[in-house]
Amino acid sequence: MGRAIVPTVVGTAALVVAFVLFRPVPPRPIPPGVDPNVVTTERLKIRVVAITEALDQPWALAFLPEGDMLITERGGRLRLIHDGHLSAAAITGIPPVDTRKQDGLMDLALHPAFAENRTLFFTYSKNGPKGDTPVLARARFEGGVLSEARDLFVADAWSDFGGNTGSRIAFAPDGTIYMTVGDRHEQPTGQDLHTHKGKILRLNEDGTVPADNPFVGRRDGARPEIFAYGVRNPQGLFVDATSGTIWETEHGPMGGDELNIIVRGHNYGWAAITYGKNYDGTTITNETRRDGMDQPIVQWTPSIAPSGLTLYTGDRIPEWRGQLFLGALSFEHLRRVQLQDGRAVAQEELLGNLRGRRIVAKRPLRVRDVRQGPDRLLYILTDSGALLRLEPAV
Repeated sequence: MGRAIVPTVVGTAALVVAFVLFRPVPPRPIPPGVDPNVVTTERLKIRVVAITEALDQPWALAFLPEGDMLITERGGRLRLIHDGHLSAAAITGIPPVDTRKQDGLMDLALHPAFAENRTLFFTYSKNGPKGDTPVLARARFEGGVLSEARDLFVADAWSDFGGNTGSRIAFAPDGTIYMTVGDRHEQPTGQDLHTHKGKILRLNEDGTVPADNPFVGRRDGARPEIFAYGVRNPQGLFVDATSGTIWETEHGPMGGDELNIIVRGHNYGWAAITYGKNYDGTTITNETRRDGMDQPIVQWTPSIAPSGLTLYTGDRIPEWRGQLFLGALSFEHLRRVQLQDGRAVAQEELLGNLRGRRIVAKRPLRVRDVRQGPDRLLYILTDSGALLRLEPAV
């Protein structure tokens, strides 16, 4: 809730009026006979199962082949869900993490051959003389122990201010890794090919540059790691293994959040074009379109603050197959985006009505990450520390 605006009249009566008008509204009681764990959506009823609410600012989730789960916490801890329960002790071995603003330990991805090589990849904010910057690292996870952690790629995206870090990662079908880097609150950097700020990067699994990246060999000093540019703060990234389509969501400033399809060498406009404004209401630019700059598939004004992103491909909830799901941090819900021929044709807000329900005791319901599990169900992480599973209510 934002700060209440109360009358300037001095006295007890004014305070009573302010309390009545702006006090939190208690949740409505669940009617008798209604399952408090079941919510109704446009297409079906969904049961929401709380696996744990004891996490501390979770950021990303990965499923281990033996059925367990790994979860990153922004403060720098790696947690294990074993046999459906959160292990009390954090897994050691993560490097020191800078946690200014929204920075910290962030995304997590298993190597495509993890079952054989036990290798995982993660991103975190590294501290240095020029502030902090996002880093891609790798390590081994075997027998419940993390070992051999080392930096693979340190982005040239240093900032003393913190935040707008991006830092989502996803494997491509060819084994390369996409990594998002935010503009670090420096608007001109999105169009500057001499920095990693405001870019989508593509790297080999050892952190080196793929020879076929679009800016390799340019004489103007463009960074060869860049795959696409002109993005602000990409907080969602998903690669469709079947089609190779790269889906990305990013935070605009005040308005202008975006869903994009990322294409090799393309420019997504930030901050030469945008649908948003500065946080103080001033204009960034009057242009929303320009030749040579891609338009978003969807733009959200006012901002929903899109976060983790996945494409549902399972058969457990056939009504949702082929649709995108993403967190909406500022509006506190999970958003469903229905697709048709690469276009968004419908959207739905999900789980917003969980606020005040017994199933989610903690607030707010800010969805940080959403993933499809090996059981072909959707799993949700919230900033308040919950791991939730969505399943059809039969």
